[in-house]
Amino acid sequence: MKRFTDLSWRLDATTKTSEKEALLVDYFRAVPPGDGAVAVRILSGGRQSRAVSTSLLRTWAAEAAGIPDWLVEECYAHVGDLAETLALLLPEPVAGSGAEAATDWGGLAECLRGTVDSVRAEADEGRKRALVEEVWRGLGPAERIVWHKFLTGGLRLGVSRTLVARALAVVAGVEPAEMLERLVAARLETAEDYLELLDPTAATTSRRPYPFFLAAPLDEPPAMLGDVAGWQVEWKWDGVRAQLVRRGGETALWTRGEELVGPQFPEVVAAAESFPDGTVLDGELLVVRAGRQLGFNMLSKRLHRKAPTRRDIAELPVAFLAYDLLESDGVDLRDEPLGQRRRQLETLAALRGWPVFEPPPVGEPLPSPARDSEPFLLSPVLAPTDWAAVTSARATARDRGVEGVMLKRQDGPYGVARTRGEWWKWKIDPLEIDAVLIGAVAGHGRRAGLHTDYTFGVWDDGRLVKIANAYSGLTDEELTEVDRIIRMTTLEKKGPWRGVTPSLVMQLAFERVAESTRHASGVAVRFPRIVRWRKDKSPAEAGTLADLRALVAPVEPLPPLPRPIPPPGDRQTRLWGEDE
Repeated sequence: MKRFTDLSWRLDATTKTSEKEALLVDYFRAVPPGDGAVAVRILSGGRQSRAVSTSLLRTWAAEAAGIPDWLVEECYAHVGDLAETLALLLPEPVAGSGAEAATDWGGLAECLRGTVDSVRAEADEGRKRALVEEVWRGLGPAERIVWHKFLTGGLRLGVSRTLVARALAVVAGVEPAEMLERLVAARLETAEDYLELLDPTAATTSRRPYPFFLAAPLDEPPAMLGDVAGWQVEWKWDGVRAQLVRRGGETALWTRGEELVGPQFPEVVAAAESFPDGTVLDGELLVVRAGRQLGFNMLSKRLHRKAPTRRDIAELPVAFLAYDLLESDGVDLRDEPLGQRRRQLETLAALRGWPVFEPPPVGEPLPSPARDSEPFLLSPVLAPTDWAAVTSARATARDRGVEGVMLKRQDGPYGVARTRGEWWKWKIDPLEIDAVLIGAVAGHGRRAGLHTDYTFGVWDDGRLVKIANAYSGLTDEELTEVDRIIRMTTLEKKGPWRGVTPSLVMQLAFERVAESTRHASGVAVRFPRIVRWRKDKSPAEAGTLADLRALVAPVEPLPPLPRPIPPPGDRQTRLWGEDE
């Protein structure tokens, strides 16, 4: 544990990538395999489980320090990091207490099993608190900070999966790209898993996906890219990026975040069981019913259902929209030109009867009769004659329910991570509205002590109604000035939140507006951010809820279910599970 704590602080003390890589290499060379497995999982962004709520931790720390709760909150607002705040407020460690010093706790894996896992497993709140206080008595502030982050599942050390892979590649003596592939699907639960990860002769994991190739945003006119004939133009879909892997008689469905989501979409996995081994598709998961793509919020409902019922699947059927073929008959195709991969994908789609899915603008008839949902679809390739045609296609994207267009170099390979110049995403221009700042919360980390997380509202019948929270878009100087105004105009406090006198107007940008029953305003905006501070406008000149509603994306009535929901007891019920 001491070795990992030292690594944490050293990583935090530098912003140089080369220094961070060197620190990681030294750590992985020296660490025992069991600790290495845990460390790699944490450092590469693996999911961390919370052992105790932050509210309980706040309360216990306040009582241990003999201070009121409000003082903890004030300190938190200034420090900006809860783990650090509580570590500094707690009394000094007690020499000779029941808890041993961090240096005597053994390795990282042993420490987490003996403390964090014990706290997580304890159901009784009193005994849970006793375990936490016992550890507090034996730790100094530096060790407490790291331990608190383990307890709350919030440890972030400012290193990327790619950087971890580069360090591990040095230790193992393999190429960074190969190590990144291993990391994508590595289990990393035991010492054996860690040793296999570093084994230069280790075999490929059968269900492992490839690292996702990402597009860079296009910030210049597309004509700067040269002849349009050298680019493959596609729609940028508003779904979940995914890879479908069929190897060794098994099917795995991976998201871009490298999470297995096969159980959430069993209809897609079941339809892929007839695929030949050695098939890997890159594409998008969409909810498609009767030939129409439903919104991303519909897909979210399915994504969060770990065990969907037959009604879920009938009402919100999910399709895998394929736009690249990465492996065929066990042969890695990623180094082949995109144009060749596309021809092979089209051949596969024709053999298996996948229809091409065209997204017509809302209100226009479907290009072919509406049909029952297909579990696999082929993403179309546009055929523009010039860049003006690409621009015209992009202008219809919002009405089609897509986010813009993708530009992919025809002769380019399928790369790793984000490589500028090969794939570009040209998204539609955002929607905008002028909104009034009505509240704020202090930021964290570098923004500690400044109110930088803002709540915005628009006018509705003479009152301001909340429409969004946003925290990005202002300069450091503007953040300081806004914080000063917030402190001077505070009307009320609710915990860390301050309600203020309406005086500031900001221009907000967002991707889409939709009707919502979860929000008091009746609408929800997607990805809100601040464009600029409208010092030229008074609050009375800000936008209205009616203005925002006018931007709501058009939605057609849901098409009828493609078939009656089968009665309980039939084959589909046994396959998908009973209704809730």
